[in-house]
Order: sequence, then structure tokens, then C-alpha cells
Amino acid sequence: MLTEFSRNQDFPPLLEMTYLNTAAESIPPRSVGEALQAYSEDKLRGMKGRDAHFAQVEFCREISASHLGLQKQEVSFCSCSSEAYNLLATALELTTDSEVVVSDLDFPAGVTPWLRAKIPPTMRIWKSENGVLPIRELSSLLNPQTRLVQVSLVSFYNGHRIQWTPFVQTVRSLAPNALIAVDVTQALGRVSPDWAGADILISSTHKWTLGVHGGCIIGIPETSSERITTRAGGWLHIQNAFDEDRFQTARTKIGAASFSVGMPNFAALYALNASLRYLHEVGIKRIEAHANPLIESLNSRIAQLGVVPLCPWDPENPSGILAFKHPRCTELHAALEKENIHVMHNAGRIRIAVHGYNTHADIDHFLSVLSKLL
Repeated sequence: MLTEFSRNQDFPPLLEMTYLNTAAESIPPRSVGEALQAYSEDKLRGMKGRDAHFAQVEFCREISASHLGLQKQEVSFCSCSSEAYNLLATALELTTDSEVVVSDLDFPAGVTPWLRAKIPPTMRIWKSENGVLPIRELSSLLNPQTRLVQVSLVSFYNGHRIQWTPFVQTVRSLAPNALIAVDVTQALGRVSPDWAGADILISSTHKWTLGVHGGCIIGIPETSSERITTRAGGWLHIQNAFDEDRFQTARTKIGAASFSVGMPNFAALYALNASLRYLHEVGIKRIEAHANPLIESLNSRIAQLGVVPLCPWDPENPSGILAFKHPRCTELHAALEKENIHVMHNAGRIRIAVHGYNTHADIDHFLSVLSKLL
């Protein structure tokens, strides 16, 4: 991932393209394909394959906990971040007297469950200024009625990374009854853990973690487990699912375990186990040391083309994303695609993502083509 040899060996598709779109879809290493093949072989064993399936879930739980900085029993899985947030809504049972704070840089999955609630809470919007979420603006939104503060550690929209410690301190001092929910989808696998004090962590598995679709990691510290236990039906998370009293009562496992309501997506967890162990072997700090200078260079050089990023570069709080708007975005994106340069284009915005498998040559190629287009 960090040398020409390992990149070519582990990510052969990158020999043929300049891929700068990991914030949407990653390129998995070869080991992920091998893990999916292992799942297929275990599945061919029928019921006997389930022993291997559930063993992989536990292996995946172990390495996921390591990446999150949690204990194994504090981690669970569901199918996607949208499911996780809807399950979280069942745990909180918010009312019209409850207040929820979300940011205008958040992904829809973390915002819309509160808008769709049968009894919607009062929504408070933490608004960004020049692409950054200022802590001073958050203070005015918090009070004892605040039940939930939902943020993304790194914004999918522009790459802004929250100043975590001041954020947590502000919430705890002004909203003592609030839970802190953090979407780490755009951070996990790319930046060193920086989320101590969160009550629940949620991450998709097909982006920076280099896994595939159909999985979501949920991390809930035991100190928050009683307050964050879902009220969903199902069976895997029910303690007495097959006991004699199962038609009279349903006793739920608490905390993270309550989010795994049904049969796991074993294929996705085989893949995630392989991808997270790959990232562990490489080392997140090594990935940062390699990729941060690349995106810092991208920020500096793109400004020389007259392009203004939607979020200013912060060397003390970096992420892997740069985004900008341009009136010719559709045309620019189409031209980049013709040059086999892959970035995200959406709503007049181009987003570039830099991971450990990217190189100086990727940045040079992108900027060279963009310069000619502009």
C-alpha cells in the first residue's frame, strides 16, 4: 500500500487508473477478494459452514474493537449506517420536549431519522462558516433539554474534521444529559483514533476501511450501553429468543449487541475482517504519514489554479478529503473521466479523496489535467 511493489501487488486495478474517490468507494486489497472466496467455500458446506461464519464475526469484532479503541464486547455490526441510526432512534425514544443537534456538514443517514420520527424532537442545526464548524456556535445550541448531539468526525461533504476535544468538552459542560453520536465513516481506516468520549460510533465498511457493502460497525462503550439499547424486534439480539417465555416477553442484550438484530451479513464481515487486518498490518500512522503530505500538497497546488477548497486545510487536524465547487463541474468531471481520473461529482461539487494507496503521481496527473481544463 505504501510502496510501489505492495501497491501493485495488493491493488492491481490502480495500475490502470488514477483513483481519488475512496470517500465514496474504496479499492479493496487482494486479501478482501480472498476472504470473499473463503466465505463462498464455507457457504457451500451448508449448515456446517455456520461455525466458520460465526467465527469470522468474532474475528471481525476483535479487529474492529482494536481500530475503535474499544473492548470486543463493546462492538457489534448491522447492515449499513442508515440502519444503525434508525436503530439508535428506537433506543432514544425522543419526544417533542427533546432537542437534537446536528450539523449542516453531516450525511443524511445521521440527520433524517430525527426528521422522520413519529414524534419529532426539536432540531437544532450547527451551521458551518466558510466550511468549518465553529465551537462558539455550538455553545448557543446546547442546554439541559439536548438529548443527542450527532456529528461526523470528518465531513463527507468537504472533509472538515471536527476539533474533537473542544467539541466534547463543550457538549459535556452545556448539555449534561446529551448523548454524543459520531459517524466515523470518513475517518476510520484513514486517521488515527480521535473520538474518546463518544457514546456511540458508527461506520460504514466500504470506504476508507477498504471493505465491501452490506456492513456497518457500531461501537458503544459499556458506560453508555444502558442508555443506548435498541427497542427493535428480531432474534439474534434477544436473550430469550428461543426460551419458553419468548411469546410473553423479549429480553434484549444491552448496548452494541442490541444493534445486531438478525443474521449477520457474513460476506461483508469476512471482507471487513480481512481489510481491517490489512490496515492494521500497514499501520494507520504510516498511512497518515504517507497520505497527509499528498493532500496538503494538493491543497496548496490547487489554490495556485484559482480553485478555492470548500474547507481550509488544517495541518493540525487533517483529513483525506478535499472538495471544491465550480460552475463547470459536470464538464470537468467528464473530462477527468476520459483521462481515467476518478473523483466524485455531485451537485456542482468535485471531491477528491487521498488514501494510503495514492501516490505523488496520482496528484500530479490530476492537477496536470485539471490545469489544462481550467
